[in-house]
Amino acid sequence: MHVGLRETIETDLPILFRNQADAESSAMAAFPSRDWEAFVAHQATIEANETVLSRTIVADGEVAGSIGSWQAEDERLVGYWIGREFWGRGVATAALHAFLALETSRPLTAYVAAHNLGSRRVLEKCGFTVVRQQRAEDGVEEFVTTLD
Repeated sequence: MHVGLRETIETDLPILFRNQADAESSAMAAFPSRDWEAFVAHQATIEANETVLSRTIVADGEVAGSIGSWQAEDERLVGYWIGREFWGRGVATAALHAFLALETSRPLTAYVAAHNLGSRRVLEKCGFTVVRQQRAEDGVEEFVTTLD
């Protein structure tokens, strides 16, 4: 499977919206989905924020998800969201590897829900290491990982 990254275009938004609205995906990420209006507003915020580096993930010509990095206080964070139909096919790992060539800031930090073993494995394959486990403000057990 060929996995690439490109800038997000307007026609990607309905697919990216559907990915984040999927109940199983939302549960796995331990992140609530947004309704369409909130999703579009969030996308506009991403586009307007100069600290954000964001890309659409394309797998064999299909929009598979999104990936990005942003500044949050004293941390440079990275995160991704993959459509469920692409899980377990190496898409997230390939996308993160490609993204790390674009995002050269280090250290990078990623938070992953403790029950999301697949995402934790993606991060580890790409060189991230667990620095601690904690309970987030919303009560979710999570791992904090970094790439130096």
